Amino acid sequence: MHTRTLGQGLEVSAVGLGAMGMSQSYGPNPGSREDMIAVLRSAVDAGVTFFDTAEVYGPYVNEELVGEALEPLRDQVVIATKFGWDIQDRQVKGLNSRLEQIRQVADESLKRLRTDRIDLFYQHRVDPDVPIEDVAGAVGELVQAGKVKHFGLSEPSAATICAAHTVHPVTAVQSEYSLWTRDPEAEVLPTLAELGIGFVPFSPLGKGFLTGTVSTDTPLAEGDIRSTIPRFDEANLTANQALVDHVSHLAELKGVSPGQVALAWLLAQQPWIVPIPGTRRTERIQENAGATQVALSADEKADLDDLANRVGVHGDRYNEFHMGMVGRRGPPSRGTAPE
Repeated sequence: MHTRTLGQGLEVSAVGLGAMGMSQSYGPNPGSREDMIAVLRSAVDAGVTFFDTAEVYGPYVNEELVGEALEPLRDQVVIATKFGWDIQDRQVKGLNSRLEQIRQVADESLKRLRTDRIDLFYQHRVDPDVPIEDVAGAVGELVQAGKVKHFGLSEPSAATICAAHTVHPVTAVQSEYSLWTRDPEAEVLPTLAELGIGFVPFSPLGKGFLTGTVSTDTPLAEGDIRSTIPRFDEANLTANQALVDHVSHLAELKGVSPGQVALAWLLAQQPWIVPIPGTRRTERIQENAGATQVALSADEKADLDDLANRVGVHGDRYNEFHMGMVGRRGPPSRGTAPE
């Protein structure tokens, strides 16, 4: 697999791996912990060098899994994790990006990941009670201490990105982006292009929908996050089927999978975009890695660019509570008049 460069010269594989689903959100895991360790290590064999986790996944257990799996391969990989939640007795109580919390999470994540540095440390969601300039400054101190290499943001607004970047360089922004989630295109992607920041789309396969393997007949296990997402209710899923049918038709013509077309479209948007599809199966990792070899013609790309506008996308990508955490600006920094 070839590599791509995010901001600040951080080089990673063109397709990464999101590890969240190995610990939560998609129902009972079909494999054991040992199986998941084997899958993570097989990703390295497939050329994947970029791995994404977070303290809140589990919580904690996903970092522990990634740490154990990648410890023998540590110098071959880039590990991203995240801070920003108030977790008490393994229950998420809200957001917390206060300075002492950021420092504490960094130290605890280092232990769980069995490493001496966090390659990319994201604020998981913008905290409305803490100025982003303070957050950037705190991560900058961790960079100076050698505990963190790069600073990132997850689901921020363009204004938040700019404000953070003035205090400490932002290496990457992570948000949901795919053929049926186009929100970053209006403001976030142009801002990243201007500032030289990389972009890391999560859920690049539409939480499985764009692979063509999810329909109204697909049973969702207890604990599957998709059962709480409006876009996956029966009426919306039926309406959205036209989108995946179009992708599947193109995939058949090209002799590849629908998921590979969806990833190839993302990769064709910008050279600094690195999607992180999640999976719990080695064969899917190999399939996703193969997307880097799928070439889209200019006409095919243009057709896919306009697909969401033509067929429409029905239903929000999060429930109301989680949509409220997306694209926040956060409070003004000290001494700054509110807008």
